[in-house]
Amino acid sequence: MTLQRWRWIPNALTFLRILLIIPFAWALLEGNYRQSLLIFFLAAATDALDGFLARQFNWRSRLGAIADPLADKALLITAYLMLTITGIIPLWLFALVLGRDLVIVGGALMYHYGVGRFEMEPSIPGKINTFIQILVALAIIILMADLPIQPWVMDVGIWLVALSAIFSGCHYILIWGARAWRAKRS
Repeated sequence: MTLQRWRWIPNALTFLRILLIIPFAWALLEGNYRQSLLIFFLAAATDALDGFLARQFNWRSRLGAIADPLADKALLITAYLMLTITGIIPLWLFALVLGRDLVIVGGALMYHYGVGRFEMEPSIPGKINTFIQILVALAIIILMADLPIQPWVMDVGIWLVALSAIFSGCHYILIWGARAWRAKRS
């Protein structure tokens, strides 16, 4: 029996992570923050495991390359949406986080249909923004779960997310705008 028979496992873990979004959102909506933390860490574990398996055994697929980052983004956007709906974080922050992602996706589609095919690679500012968003969402959920964390983390975190979203969004616009301009000129 070859290892290639098991190459479906990373994609299955990605789809499990997508399914975990529902109980995660429900737990946040209900104010069950400890349960939402457990689900979040379970989702993070499936993300780490599917990435490890895909790299270790070369079980990469086009589906996985698309579904994995979408699953991560969906979980993160869900966290910010539920924290906004429950009044924990301000609406403007959710609008900024979602707006940044929509601008990037819209720009990618414009580039694809107006200039040509491209491979979207995350930028360093984009990776930093995602890392900050994850840390801040976790810190806020930990705070809401009455676990030990300083209350000032929420206010500082909100501004860190806002600043990094603006910076990384502008960075993507400048980089891909310049690439589109150069491609159109040649």
